[in-house]
Amino acid sequence: MTVRAIGRSFSAHPVWLVGALLTFAALSAIVWYLASPLFVRTYMDEALPSLAPRLNTAGAFPSTTGVLNEASPTVGPRVVRSGELRFVDAIHNGKGPVRIIDVGGRHFVRFEDVMLTNAPDVHVYLSRETGGRWDEGTSLYLGALKATNGSFNYELPATTNEATYRSVVVWCRAFRVLITWADLMAA
Repeated sequence: MTVRAIGRSFSAHPVWLVGALLTFAALSAIVWYLASPLFVRTYMDEALPSLAPRLNTAGAFPSTTGVLNEASPTVGPRVVRSGELRFVDAIHNGKGPVRIIDVGGRHFVRFEDVMLTNAPDVHVYLSRETGGRWDEGTSLYLGALKATNGSFNYELPATTNEATYRSVVVWCRAFRVLITWADLMAA
């Protein structure tokens, strides 16, 4: 069968032509969905939340001139636990520090200047296990991955005991595959 014969076959049967075009469009969409995250990068530069102004012992707010009143000592952010993102394989990996930070009694998981490979449907968990393992029943879901590159935060619920969690896991739900993880150590 020659190319002309195939062309005549499609022109003689428009249903085949429509079917071929729909098949091509569907396959193109599937290939784009699967492959594009590997090339698409998202960036975020989210600042670490700051302490809310509090009343000092004299009943006034701290000075806004940059000079602190002696009666209103401030405590800056404190790293509680930290770890480094790990390499899974050539397609799934991350690089950069992940920390649990205490900011005035509020706790945040902070990704700081990280680079992660992208994938569809990526989510972040705090896990009670290490080495990239996690269990949906015992892990704390933090949310969808905010970006593949940069710095960003996830606030932990006030009732969270961060000492019981041993790692941060980045997981692709669509393909049930580990993207990267960071085992956490006490600071």
